[in-house]
Amino acid sequence: MSVNVLNFGCRLNIAEGEAIKSSWDGEEDVLVINSCAVTTEAERQARQAIRRAARATPQRKIVVTGCGAEVSGARFSAMSEVARIMPKHRVKADTPAYMPLMSGADHARAFISIQTGCDHDCTFCVIHIARGASRSARIEDVVRMCQRAVDGGQKEVVLTGVDLTSYDHAGTPLGALVAAILKRVPNLPRLRLSSLDCIEIDPLLEELLCAETRLMPHLHLSFQSGDNMILKRMKRRHSASQAIALVTRLKVARPEMTIGADLIAGFPTETKAMFANTMALIEAADIVFGHVFPFSPRPGTPAARMPQIPPSISKARAAALREAISKRRAAWFDTLIGSTQEVLIERDGVSGHAPNFASVRLDKASTPLRIQSLRILGHNGDTLMGTAA
Repeated sequence: MSVNVLNFGCRLNIAEGEAIKSSWDGEEDVLVINSCAVTTEAERQARQAIRRAARATPQRKIVVTGCGAEVSGARFSAMSEVARIMPKHRVKADTPAYMPLMSGADHARAFISIQTGCDHDCTFCVIHIARGASRSARIEDVVRMCQRAVDGGQKEVVLTGVDLTSYDHAGTPLGALVAAILKRVPNLPRLRLSSLDCIEIDPLLEELLCAETRLMPHLHLSFQSGDNMILKRMKRRHSASQAIALVTRLKVARPEMTIGADLIAGFPTETKAMFANTMALIEAADIVFGHVFPFSPRPGTPAARMPQIPPSISKARAAALREAISKRRAAWFDTLIGSTQEVLIERDGVSGHAPNFASVRLDKASTPLRIQSLRILGHNGDTLMGTAA
């Protein structure tokens, strides 16, 4: 059996891609393109990868799955390079619990999907169409996978989902799940959360983020904009002041907490003043990591029918946001020079991540899959440079 999986998009796709690879019982010599639909650019990249792969190994079959295949299946099917579309197994909300998936042992961190689907209808998004209603995994199943990751030598688990903070199995919110993992898997050194909706963080989860040292001091928050009118037109459920207030509370309780954010530039009707509010959010919420996207309309979404911003302006605004975040990250990295960071060493033995999610490059190879104390010598703006402490 020979199957390779090329993942696009979120960490959830990594876990699902690994599950496809480990359970494959189909054709020989296959490349599975696990596509993303979060932007039109993500779909374009998947189609580009398909053409590139077909030119490199024309005898290999190409199968397409993922959100892109769900939303734009006809377009992928029309490509001569594609052998077939493999739909995701979409489950209705009233069926049994979502079965969590875990990335393979070749990752230093175990990505475990605990939730899929979305019950919200943000005006720019098609993911709720691609994945259906929100559904969550049982606590017992998630705990078992966390223990399996530790037993396999992995020191960090990353919980992933489409709308992670909507996790709710039998009335159990995300905070209770995190508490159960920390209690029932005591030999798990590090637990990390992927993207969260800031307004849906439940009280127990916020308490744990402020006080639990095994829960990593880094959050990636789905802010999207810093302007309240744009947030309303996106049908987001928070205001800019609520986003800033959350970050303030967390950083007062835990000063080492770092913030990443999803931001969209050039959303329909966005004026210069509205864009300035998003720029201001970078400082107000101390954003040092960013996933910044120039808005691209998805057919069939309400945002696609709104008055559009010229793509050149959207791209320029996205570049300005990325530059502002990069400068803030570099300034933060300056403060870490001379400090000691506990770094989880990746499989390559020369790179890793600190608890605050800072990427660190070692000056000499070390033992993979262990947490090592490194003294920070400098940085290049994106990556810290460290040596054994």
